[in-house]
Amino acid sequence: MNPLEIMKRRAAYASGYENTPVEAQKRAKQLCWEYNRTAPSEQDKRHSILMELLGTCSPMTGIEPDFHCDYGFNIHTNGLVVINYNCVILDTSPVNIGAGAFIAPGVCLACSGHAIDPVQRSQGIGTSAPITLEENVWIGANATVCGGVTIGAGSVIGAGSVVTHDIPSGVIAAGVPCKVIRPITERDKLAPEEILF
Repeated sequence: MNPLEIMKRRAAYASGYENTPVEAQKRAKQLCWEYNRTAPSEQDKRHSILMELLGTCSPMTGIEPDFHCDYGFNIHTNGLVVINYNCVILDTSPVNIGAGAFIAPGVCLACSGHAIDPVQRSQGIGTSAPITLEENVWIGANATVCGGVTIGAGSVIGAGSVVTHDIPSGVIAAGVPCKVIRPITERDKLAPEEILF
């Protein structure tokens, strides 16, 4: 199986730097460069670039520049997805982003890692595992989600968190490492009179 096919699978893997699909990486870097140089008024051009860059791109996907990714073809958005400024997605494995996702500025979704053993790491041995954000997930500013993590539907990840393990649905989680703080309840709803417009 060639490296691109391995990368598109939904399983964790290890690889050597010599097998990196360089041309696919160059393509993604070029498209990100073009995207990041669009004007705010060029929404059609932005959408066109995203359709070419991402593996699956919902028409309701919005990404604010600057945006960077490794390959693009492993990023899949479904429904309304809002990705704010300065986000990075290291998509050496599939990254599935569910409808209603809100990703704050500075977030990093990092499928890729390196060998823990220093000799293997110096030889360019890397690791990768997929990331899944289920529907209606909100990730706070400057949080990092590591490879192999699934964040359950409706959950909120606090700003600055480092998510190293799965987070269940319907909770607020935060910290380094990220841990569940409490469930989201009816008390978290804003009263209609508090909503000004």
